[in-house]
Amino acid sequence: MVKILKIKKLIAAINKSLDSGDYIYTGHANARLQQREVTRQEVKQVLRSGFHEKKKDKYDPAYESWNYSVKGTTIDNRNLRVIVSFDEYGMLIITVIDINK
Repeated sequence: MVKILKIKKLIAAINKSLDSGDYIYTGHANARLQQREVTRQEVKQVLRSGFHEKKKDKYDPAYESWNYSVKGTTIDNRNLRVIVSFDEYGMLIITVIDINK
C-alpha cells in the first residue's frame, strides 16, 4: 500500500481551491452544517483566516487520503474546526465542528 504524502502548504492549497471553486461539501458536512447551525460563509471564513492544526491531521486508509484540520474564529466569535481532504477533483469539506459545544 502506498501512503499518500501530506500537503506541505495546506493553507495555500485551500485558498487555491476556494478561489477556483474546486471544492465540495460532503453529505456528512452538509448534515453537520445544519445540525450545528453553521453557514457556508462561516466555513469559508475559517478556511481563509484560520490556522492548520497539524496535530489533528489524520490519515484515512479507507480513502487513502489525509484529513486536515483548520481551526479559526468567525466574525461572530464562534470557534470552529473544519476538516478537509483533497482528491483528484479538488478539496472536500468533510465536517465542521463547533468547538465550544
